[in-house]
Amino acid sequence: MADFNLTPSDPSTFILNGIPGLEAAHIWISIPFSMFFAIGLLGNFMLLFVVSKEQTLHKPMYLLLCMLALTDIATSTSVVPKALCIFWFSLKGITVGGCLTQMFFLHAVSIMQSAVLVTMAFDRYVAICNPLRYTTILTNTRIAKLGLVGLIRAVLFILPLPLLLSRQPFCANRIIPHTYCEHMAVVKMSCGDVSVNRMYGLVIAFVVLGLDLMLIALSYGLILRAILRISSKKSHEKALNTCTAHICVMLMSYPPFFYSTLTHRFGQGIAPHIHIILANLYFLLPNMLNPIIYGVKNKELCEKVVKCTSRMCFLGGH
Repeated sequence: MADFNLTPSDPSTFILNGIPGLEAAHIWISIPFSMFFAIGLLGNFMLLFVVSKEQTLHKPMYLLLCMLALTDIATSTSVVPKALCIFWFSLKGITVGGCLTQMFFLHAVSIMQSAVLVTMAFDRYVAICNPLRYTTILTNTRIAKLGLVGLIRAVLFILPLPLLLSRQPFCANRIIPHTYCEHMAVVKMSCGDVSVNRMYGLVIAFVVLGLDLMLIALSYGLILRAILRISSKKSHEKALNTCTAHICVMLMSYPPFFYSTLTHRFGQGIAPHIHIILANLYFLLPNMLNPIIYGVKNKELCEKVVKCTSRMCFLGGH
């Protein structure tokens, strides 16, 4: 995406400025960025490899974990390589088309990830509230269809964002104080009327993702009601334990997303470098921690990962 010999006055490019005020520390900031990115890619690709190789893991829950891993890989690879190019080589130029493409992928994958989290909440609801019918209600085919619906929904809702912006005139000052092309950061570069863009962005954030959160809350409300009806304390703990990984993943996904969305519109008092670092961590930390959380909390998956790793080490040693 980076071009050489670009200037802010070039009409076909934007300049991504990295983290304003911390330019001198870009090299140091790149160290944790690249480490988190590498660990995240390793963990997610390991999860995908293990699930694909182990027939016993070809179940709806693990198919959903693979979808989550793919969304994590997609979001981090859309952001981090360009950020590292800025930090390491000062390659700050990005074409307008490249910027709008990056923006589309970032937001579409975020909406897709939200759909996966909703489906995972439904999976936990069926597993706890209707376990005898779990295998008939949630089949691999049905999960794949739900994933396809989530993907189509993400594309249909996010595609208008770059299309609307592509029709806007952009000002002479094309310096974006960010490491990637976030929707509102690009909107602020326009000299035209962007009220539709602003309103549509809020609709996406609070109607689409708000509906997803309502569905998740409904699922967990029904799960909690079912748990409270169970008399055995051991059964209580077992049921709650199956949900903790999903709850941790949601806590790492939704609050940072809404924080980033609201800060761009209403957070004038927040220091830009704080906002941009936190916005980047939104793409880095879930990508790194999600496979670790599920690896630790899911005994079956953990055993298969250890088994596959041992097998590869044994083959490598011979």
